[in-house]
Amino acid sequence: MIEKILGLLVHFVTGVIDSGGYAGIVALMGIESACIPLPSEIIMPFAGYLVYKGSFTLLWVATAGAVGCNLGSVVAYWIGAKGGRPLVERYGRWVLMSSHDLDRMERYFAKYGSITVLLGRLLPIVRTFIAFPAGIARMPQLRFHIYTFVGSWPWCFALAYAGLKLGEKWNDPNSPFHELFHRFHTLVVVLLLAAIAWFVWSHLQRRKQSPGA
Repeated sequence: MIEKILGLLVHFVTGVIDSGGYAGIVALMGIESACIPLPSEIIMPFAGYLVYKGSFTLLWVATAGAVGCNLGSVVAYWIGAKGGRPLVERYGRWVLMSSHDLDRMERYFAKYGSITVLLGRLLPIVRTFIAFPAGIARMPQLRFHIYTFVGSWPWCFALAYAGLKLGEKWNDPNSPFHELFHRFHTLVVVLLLAAIAWFVWSHLQRRKQSPGA
């Protein structure tokens, strides 16, 4: 199952970048930052491979990725800022969130918002969803976008650089680099599923202990 998911994702990502160039990178990274789990761990290495092929330059690839992160984050941020709390208060029980979760999240972002966004953009999975809670917490938007860009650029650069170094071994199934990246992509999908499972389990446990939460 995971093999099929990865295959579809890789086919989609490579098609968009091949046809859209830098704009394709911006669009794909925007999708990832709009709380849609389209892994940058697939997007940026392929863009780096195209740097190796001479189609792109590394610095512009990283910049396009960071710009995409900011554009996608606008959507997620404003959904959180404008409708996040009312939506969660009304429908949160269906996704195992409560007013208590919102209050705790807002206090956390008020105290640690900037560093949370900066570090969150450097972490797989977390980076995909960080804009929505930042919007709910009404983190100052200019500060949010500055930290989003600063955190996203090195992440995009590192993944693209890995794709560049992979170079001619990209399509070689016998290459240890090819196998390493395949395992890395698989690990990202597994971690995402594990994170969802942990979220559901922990919230169900808390509800059992505190039915009124």
